[in-house]
Amino acid sequence: MPTPTHPLGTFEKAVAFAADKHRNQRRKDVDASPYINHPITLANVLANEGGVDDLTTLCAAILHDTIEDTETTSEELEAAFGAKIASVVMEVTDDKSLEKHVRKQRQIEHAPHISTEAKLVKLADKISNLRDILASPPADWSGERKREYFEWAGKVVDGVRGVNSKLEAKFDELLQRASEF
Repeated sequence: MPTPTHPLGTFEKAVAFAADKHRNQRRKDVDASPYINHPITLANVLANEGGVDDLTTLCAAILHDTIEDTETTSEELEAAFGAKIASVVMEVTDDKSLEKHVRKQRQIEHAPHISTEAKLVKLADKISNLRDILASPPADWSGERKREYFEWAGKVVDGVRGVNSKLEAKFDELLQRASEF
């Protein structure tokens, strides 16, 4: 695949790459929506709600789950998108070989120490996930499980605060809605 010469070309290449990698995946919502909607939502939240125009951050948002949830390797991402984008994706990638509770605790512990770009991706991810839980949660999630997710997301976001006040305010508005469960 030729290297794009325009920044928008790099972003479009990331969208096409992620769409291909996630092509057979579905979200856990009742409608089992196409998985690619999630990374696209992250980029939309960053660009249109947070005013983020950094290409590295937007591409990392699109690619953020490719290593964690597909057969993509960090080497493959680096070859296709460069070391910086691959590095940001790696910063937000959970080690799926670990138990879920360990992965969740690591997100809380590592959030304050990741790059600004990774913090923005992490914040957009949590905003997207809270919105999804409010609008169309997994059918088997109880109110308690939803509240627990909101509480955990709040702890992760506490570690990334200071990167984008607009997005943090949106997250805080969503977090207050945990009482609905």
